Amino acid sequence: MKKTVKKKKTTVKKPGKRKKGVFSDAIRAFLLVGLIVLIAAGVSAIIISLMVTDTTVVAESTPPEVTDTVIDTIVTTPVPTPTPTPTPTEIITIVTPTPTPTPTPTPTLTPTPTPTPTPTPAPNRANNTTSAVVQRPAEHKGYLVFVIDDAGNNLRELEPFLRVPGPLTIAVLPGLPYSEEAARRIRAAGKEVILHQPMEAIGAQDPGPGAIYSGMSEDEIRSILARNIAEIGPVAGINNHQGSKITMDAEIMKIILSFCADNRIYFLDSRTTADSAAASVAREMGIKIAERNIFIDNEQNKDAMLRYISNGLTRAQRNGSAIFIGHTWSPDLAPLLTEQFALYKEQGYTMLTVSDILKQ
Repeated sequence: MKKTVKKKKTTVKKPGKRKKGVFSDAIRAFLLVGLIVLIAAGVSAIIISLMVTDTTVVAESTPPEVTDTVIDTIVTTPVPTPTPTPTPTEIITIVTPTPTPTPTPTPTLTPTPTPTPTPTPAPNRANNTTSAVVQRPAEHKGYLVFVIDDAGNNLRELEPFLRVPGPLTIAVLPGLPYSEEAARRIRAAGKEVILHQPMEAIGAQDPGPGAIYSGMSEDEIRSILARNIAEIGPVAGINNHQGSKITMDAEIMKIILSFCADNRIYFLDSRTTADSAAASVAREMGIKIAERNIFIDNEQNKDAMLRYISNGLTRAQRNGSAIFIGHTWSPDLAPLLTEQFALYKEQGYTMLTVSDILKQ
């Protein structure tokens, strides 16, 4: 310090006169430097304290729900480290409840189905075998065709047959007060309509209006058939009402069968006589016709009708089909068919119309 002072003193114009003031100047400079150092230290201390307070203010101002970055800044600061510690513990407590719901439903669901299905399949298989045994009779046993004759006399006798739950072929007589309306109602009920054509019989019975007789020409026969069909038609076919004398006549049967072929309708032989020529004439002409097998209501009681139907079922099993004929004037026939149709179906029989059986 003396050397620096001396140099400063050399620059002064009059150094020699103030030797004693040299020491006082040095002291002043020393004090000045010390004051500067103290001021600088104080300023730096103030700056440091301000920085510390800023960090603490930042740490205190942030709420406990801080993100991970804020937590990192708090950890790096030495003093406020204890304050953020509750926040990670709160996050951990939130995380812990989430795994708990997953195990709760799974144990309850798994034990419940396992005990129940194991016993059930065994009886179900047994039930399936028994149901298969019950359904075995549903194997096809034969076709059943039920034809109901003599509709047209009145509507009261007809109505129960329209409610039979299955296919029926209903034959309508021509020229009667209810012939046309009966045919209309039969079609509306979804049943099959055919013309119940009156024909001359061997005895003296009156076949009714619109009948065919043995002395008629071909034109007369064709004209009568066309007129009768126009009254109740459209029809799917024709069968004979009485007519034992006509069906025995091969020439007249050729006229009738050719008329049916021309109009694309079938002929059902009611077989009122065992000597009918209809089948042989049809074979000669290459025409397929149907033939009655069983009269249901020759006796007017339920037990007898069931017996006749049972004979027809046996025939259907043996020959593939059976065609039954009953009459609207049999009061017990419609309820019997309504009752028995479901049973016949369960036993493996199929009910058809005459049109359907001719397509087989």
